[in-house]
Amino acid sequence: MRHRNSGEQLWCALVSDGVLPKEERAYKRLVEILGMARRSGRIRWEAVRDDTQVDVEPAAFAGPEQFGQALLAAAADFRLDRQAGQPVRLEVWSETAGMVPQLAAVADPYGVPVFSGSGFSGLPAKRATALRAAAGLHRDVRIFVVSDWDPSGVHLFSALAEDVTAFAAVDAPSSRITFERLAVTEQQIADHQLPTAAPKATDNRSFPGTSTTQAEALPPDVLAAVLRTGIEAHRDLDVLASVLEREAEQREAILRRLQALGGFGGGGEQSS
Repeated sequence: MRHRNSGEQLWCALVSDGVLPKEERAYKRLVEILGMARRSGRIRWEAVRDDTQVDVEPAAFAGPEQFGQALLAAAADFRLDRQAGQPVRLEVWSETAGMVPQLAAVADPYGVPVFSGSGFSGLPAKRATALRAAAGLHRDVRIFVVSDWDPSGVHLFSALAEDVTAFAAVDAPSSRITFERLAVTEQQIADHQLPTAAPKATDNRSFPGTSTTQAEALPPDVLAAVLRTGIEAHRDLDVLASVLEREAEQREAILRRLQALGGFGGGGEQSS
């Protein structure tokens, strides 16, 4: 899995706008200034993503009343499969784990899952993709891929497609899985004048381009529009609207039942 620190996407944007030169010294200085700005409160902590922190916190409750509130909160988040009834099931794969939240913000309303870059090199994750296809009701699955435009990103895309296709031939023979490079592409690099660098001389893998670009260089709003357009090109929006209507009705019914139960408080002696 590739982890990038919190300053890299900002750096790509500043380089793209011509504010900073594409130099290691400038990058390190930006990370230093960004850290000081966050410490001082000039930039909110939550305004910049952090890729490397992983938290595992056990669930605990102060008592039955708080547990009841948690149940109500969970019911408020009740969702149906928003891809149900669609002609093709969609997934999004990101080479960089840190980009998953911004991609998920776009994909989530459509019920489209987003997976991190660990699956590019992990065979279990690739096989899991085929198993999802086998377990689902869709014969057709389309996987959107967001990766760097460089030898590594191109190789990872082709390896993902080859391995998942091979697993699907065994585990999901009735499914058709296709792959689409959603970003970053040579056309996007040209259209948005993204910053580029020469391929590493030590990388001997085949690469159709003459320069490289990181996926983070694509402005977040542009990437969001690209992903939303890609998703809606394969959605029947009337079917989605029907699912959302049923989802809302069933959510309301669940909440009414839980609220009718009441009595989540207590913990003391029962009255005689």
